[in-house]
Amino acid sequence: MSRRCELTGKGPMTGNNVSHANNKTRRRFLPNLNDVSLRSEVLGRNVKLRISAHALRSVDHRGGLDKFLAKAKDVELSDNALKIKKEIVKATAAQA
Repeated sequence: MSRRCELTGKGPMTGNNVSHANNKTRRRFLPNLNDVSLRSEVLGRNVKLRISAHALRSVDHRGGLDKFLAKAKDVELSDNALKIKKEIVKATAAQA
């Protein structure tokens, strides 16, 4: 399981630990990933995703998973999230 957000594509970054003596050693900054179940109103079911805390706030801000995925770029989404987005688009088109 990779340390990458399924919705935003946010992954590990690198930097330095800097000591009081100004010695620098390499380190990794890992994203704050959480396993969550988000409700899709269009599909009428819950979807399990591994997303960052920042992405969870963004989903809430945009008004839910369906609206977030509608605006999300396909290159940032994981294969699982892209599949869910296509299901939502298909179900929305069937309702209209």
